[in-house]
Amino acid sequence: MLKLEHLAELLEKNRAAASARVKEFSIGGKPFAFNSQPAIMGVINLSPDSWYRESVCLTAEAAVQRGKVLTAQGADIVDVGAESTLAHAVRVDDAAQNSKLIPVIKGLRQAGVLVSVETYSPAITRACLEAGANVLNLTGSDRTDELYRVAAEHDAAVIICYVQGKNVREVGDFDLSADPIEMMREYFPRQVELAQRHGVEKIILDPGLGFYYRNLQDSAVRVRHQMNIFLNTFRLRTLGFPICHALPHAFEYFRDEVRCAEPFFAVLAALGKTNLFRTHEVPRIKAVLDTMKTL
Repeated sequence: MLKLEHLAELLEKNRAAASARVKEFSIGGKPFAFNSQPAIMGVINLSPDSWYRESVCLTAEAAVQRGKVLTAQGADIVDVGAESTLAHAVRVDDAAQNSKLIPVIKGLRQAGVLVSVETYSPAITRACLEAGANVLNLTGSDRTDELYRVAAEHDAAVIICYVQGKNVREVGDFDLSADPIEMMREYFPRQVELAQRHGVEKIILDPGLGFYYRNLQDSAVRVRHQMNIFLNTFRLRTLGFPICHALPHAFEYFRDEVRCAEPFFAVLAALGKTNLFRTHEVPRIKAVLDTMKTL
């Protein structure tokens, strides 16, 4: 059971990190004051394999309309992906992903919506940024030098995701032998240095929550890991960059009330000083964050 004493002990051990400030910048002309105002990223899934049905759009028209709705509900950015990270999901080649992504990106940008594209493919990255995407949500660690160069060419922000493998579709077991935050504190500076060397100026860090690792499929192990990462997120702020989290679902616990899971985890993420909340439930998360801001 999570208790106040646990939070107090965590803060006492890492008090300096709690007051660390992170870099602020504009994306697509919109300023993000990460140190004072958390931002929200809504989700559009173009893959029929994605299990969060409310986020799945099977036509470009439906996706653009959902993006407009998410923005009206409070999303600052809309994240679009065309391949599910679920283990059983079909792999989608670059051409097929681009055929789905590009019309949606163009439609959203015409509507004034800031767009993030989730991918680990250089070909998809280039095509989507050329179509107007503002953010590369990078879910891989392979060929990153090429990906960073492309992002820099388009003045795109990059979300660097912590992945123990080439990409989120090619991982095995998560290394649980050490403090995961310390492992990330070793991983992220290397990627940040590489990104900056290639000209990327707008960087966000994503600790990754392990939806796709084999040994995190057990619900108790996975949720314990996710809660630990959320509450310890503020320790990464000493790296100087804003932190993004994709909010999880814990279906095994929430069952018929699964749409309440992301708001619950948003509380933990907010306590850990998360700066960008990636969610399928934008209005619910906005309500949580607005309420917490009043305290």
